[in-house]
Amino acid sequence: MAAMKKLPGVLSFQRCLVMTDGLFYSEMKDGSVVPLPVMRHGIRGTQNLNKASREGTETAASAKREEVSNIQTTDSAKTAAGAVAAQVRFSLRGVDVNKALFACAPGQKDDMKEIAAFKKSIQAFLAKAVEGGGLDALALRYARNIANGRFLWRNRAVAAAVAVRVDMPDGTSCTFDALKVPFRSFSDFSEEEQKVASVLARGWKGEPGAVLQVTARMDFGMEGPVEVFPSQNYLENKARGFARPLYCVGSTPEGQDRHSVRIMGQAALRDQKIGNALRTIDTWYPGFSGRDIPIPVEPNGASLDAQLFFRNKGEASGFKLLLRVAELDPSSDEGQFLLACLIRGGVFSGSD
Repeated sequence: MAAMKKLPGVLSFQRCLVMTDGLFYSEMKDGSVVPLPVMRHGIRGTQNLNKASREGTETAASAKREEVSNIQTTDSAKTAAGAVAAQVRFSLRGVDVNKALFACAPGQKDDMKEIAAFKKSIQAFLAKAVEGGGLDALALRYARNIANGRFLWRNRAVAAAVAVRVDMPDGTSCTFDALKVPFRSFSDFSEEEQKVASVLARGWKGEPGAVLQVTARMDFGMEGPVEVFPSQNYLENKARGFARPLYCVGSTPEGQDRHSVRIMGQAALRDQKIGNALRTIDTWYPGFSGRDIPIPVEPNGASLDAQLFFRNKGEASGFKLLLRVAELDPSSDEGQFLLACLIRGGVFSGSD
């Protein structure tokens, strides 16, 4: 089949990597763990705004006295008083990639025969990935981002030591000294990484019981209440004086005094945030050689860290590659990126 000129008017793929939220726990001296809560409380901080752009614009009223204090309501999450470490736990598994294609239908101006042929090309591409080594190679990259604890985000950066344990479906475990596992390269995979990758690949090839249970232990080098960093919530219309809402799961205990510290629920990393970290494997994008930094798999190469699109020009985007799916090898660089895009899922519909 020749390359398509435009994508179908209706085209979407379901996610083929499903996972739970990452729940936070405090680890006590005796080895037991307790849920780590998000606390809502008030603080009296100071004003620390860069006002250089306002110099020389003060009015007589504002020049009399500037407010120094900064009263806020905020959320924070800290380990328990007697804690020696914090843990994050989540589970994940691959979903059969042959089920990735969720919808493929023509728009008003699409040719039915072309769409039918395109659909067959996608199915053939995924079948090649299953039969060949495309999925196995991709799984190794995901396994590395499990082993190095990338999914911990800021928590990884402030920890003195991070140990990641992956419990396998057969009852065995793989353990990693996360801070020593490569963070920017995807080569020379350890035997343990290969074991984790093989389970992921088995899930993508249709094995429903290929579930991985991941536990990351963060040692902050000190005991007692240490701040950790779960996901943040975006609020479009925050109340005046409200500084930062944090993501948590579970319900709030009843009967709390609203004028004191309140427990909001158990601190957690959203599955979306974990997924973004695990798919930070794109080293194939234009410009990588000058940056040496992998970015998340996104059709247009969107990077929040860089605030740039790295794939929205030329033929490098996932949308452009999908037009050529019939001619791509899932084991090639372009094929690996497109395969990862399909595993990520999303809407790829083309319109006039």
